[in-house]
Amino acid sequence: MAERSFAAEVERLKLGEGETFVGEGILAVTKALLQSGVAYVGGYQGSPISHLMDVFADANDLLASLGVHFEASASEATAAAMLAASVNYPLRGAVAWKSVVGTNVASDALSNVASGGVTGGALVIVGEDYGEGSSIMQERTHAFAMKSQMWLMDPRPNLPSIVDAVESAFQLSEASNTPVMLEMRVRSCHMTGSFVAKDNVRPAMTVDEAAASPVRDTNRIVLPPANFLHEVEKVEKRWPAGIAFVRDNKLNEWFGPDEGEVGLIVQGGLFNSLNRGLELLGLSDALGASQLPIYCLNVTYPLIPDEVAAFCHGKRAVLILEEGQPEFIEHELNTLVRRADLQTRIVGKDVLPRAGDYTAETMARGVRKFAAEWLPSLDLPDISIVPLPTPVASQIPQRPAGFCTGCPERPIFTSMKLLERELGPAHVSADIGCHLFSILPPFNIGNTTMGYGLGTAGASAFKPKDKRAIAVMGDGGFWHNGLTSGIGNAVFNKDDTVTVIIDNGYSAATGGQDILSSRADNRARTTRHPIERAVRGIGAGWVRTVNRTYDLKRMTAALREAMTSPERGPKIVIAQSECMLNKQRREKPVVRKAMSEGKRVERERFGIDPDTCTGDHSCIRLSGCPSLSIKPNPDPLRQDPIAHVDNSCVGCGLCGEVSHAAVLCPSFYRANIVANPGRWEGWWKTLRSRLIGGLQARDARVRAARAF
Repeated sequence: MAERSFAAEVERLKLGEGETFVGEGILAVTKALLQSGVAYVGGYQGSPISHLMDVFADANDLLASLGVHFEASASEATAAAMLAASVNYPLRGAVAWKSVVGTNVASDALSNVASGGVTGGALVIVGEDYGEGSSIMQERTHAFAMKSQMWLMDPRPNLPSIVDAVESAFQLSEASNTPVMLEMRVRSCHMTGSFVAKDNVRPAMTVDEAAASPVRDTNRIVLPPANFLHEVEKVEKRWPAGIAFVRDNKLNEWFGPDEGEVGLIVQGGLFNSLNRGLELLGLSDALGASQLPIYCLNVTYPLIPDEVAAFCHGKRAVLILEEGQPEFIEHELNTLVRRADLQTRIVGKDVLPRAGDYTAETMARGVRKFAAEWLPSLDLPDISIVPLPTPVASQIPQRPAGFCTGCPERPIFTSMKLLERELGPAHVSADIGCHLFSILPPFNIGNTTMGYGLGTAGASAFKPKDKRAIAVMGDGGFWHNGLTSGIGNAVFNKDDTVTVIIDNGYSAATGGQDILSSRADNRARTTRHPIERAVRGIGAGWVRTVNRTYDLKRMTAALREAMTSPERGPKIVIAQSECMLNKQRREKPVVRKAMSEGKRVERERFGIDPDTCTGDHSCIRLSGCPSLSIKPNPDPLRQDPIAHVDNSCVGCGLCGEVSHAAVLCPSFYRANIVANPGRWEGWWKTLRSRLIGGLQARDARVRAARAF
């Protein structure tokens, strides 16, 4: 990534035996992979695992010295298919993505690798984007693990446990010939901690060495009759081997007293929150000294029958704290307890929410309800969230999601709003990416979204005679799968739709990573492959490129032509302007350096003349830029607040363009701010200031003379 450097993180990956590693959970996973002798790594960026991909992308020299192959995969399916390298060869491989959306995309390859089994350790690192802070549908990876019989690890949220889980996952995979999923929750990825590092390990076999000595085993290929044998092998060999490894290596943990009338079973990733909840109830302390027995499932699939029976033995009831739904673990626990002929009552969703994030307070309330029935002698405090006092709550401003200041995608939707005035509203199939903020005020554009790169496909059912449907797709989604599933499908079926491809030069929503059409040079990957060439190559005929989205006149004209053209078939408008966030990341350090060296630097800023602004606020409704705000009207005879441009303005010029295109008031002005001006510029500034000051003083005297 040209605009950001992860050199500091790469240096931490070089730490050796006995040194202390300090960093985020997801970076600890990155280091653990190198300590485990991983041979290859792939993945697709997305919160909360983007940091792993970004750091590896900057660690080319380190990876080369260890013989580790890394790829920034084109999609999650591409990454999952990399695990084919571990099917016939003793290669340890890891792939990573955001889940469940990425797991959806990768599911075909995962089913195949899980069916045939693996020889080398195969690790799938999933960033579980569930609960508070999530940006996707609320589903769980657990279902995929069960469906394809891939072991699922959910380590306790502390760095030593996470690092141990990575190393154990490879061993578990090799011992049972089964891929392993490592579930990294949002909190686990972003928490900071430390662990004692080990030396990085060169893989026992590199991918180059494996390719030099090909191994072929048709029994590993999912084709009859081998596919039927795979199912039997899963049940009769891999399942017992996996359970034995988890049990013998004590991957799950016990906390609190050895005996008790009741107990708690918790997913490993929830342990810290549970302990905090118990602390609020007076049943534990900050160090985890629980007064109730706890069985912590660092491996949530499969469950270990012997361990479950041992924990439940002698207990009247056990509470399972399982986030999300369906309650897979609760159902399985009931089965295992009945098979063991134990009379222990399994309690779960009857005292806990069926859906949603399990915070410390949520689990504390659930434990309190559980204890009220099964340990009535305990007098536990009521845990309720105390709302903020009304005056305080009213003073805290809301922070709705929206486009960044100066975002080049904003003028695209401004053009669409302007076009609505002429042609009326149209069905808009939205896509995943920053551009999905268009569904919110002030634009309110977008009817559906079906997935990353599926904007055009989402409009394919609409075949109106009078008004075309519009699809929006980002360049990241386009290269992910939109080229084939969207544009290719539209060309093949002669869909008479309009597709707007937003080409900002990066996979912006996932952190600004380079993609095929990026204009930046990348020494490890090829860029500068134009989207227009790709869509024309797949058969699209009607294609228009607008190379500056801030030009509302051109942008609106291109959309108008696409909507009204008599030509049938897909219409594609490629809207190009660089992501402002990445542009600022690149330019600000250069500007600061130049200013500190005394060089002349000129910056554009926009403002609003308070005497001219009428307080109509149409500029805000058609732009929505965060730098556009309001302030009190300086005219005592007018009460409406006026528009105001604050200091976050980056000088994109959209507000002025909107005013011109929408025939609004002429209150906008552009100012050039010069740092380290030359001698003549300083002289002219002095002259202008004196002249303007004199005129203002004269006007003030005239007004004072006429005052009454």
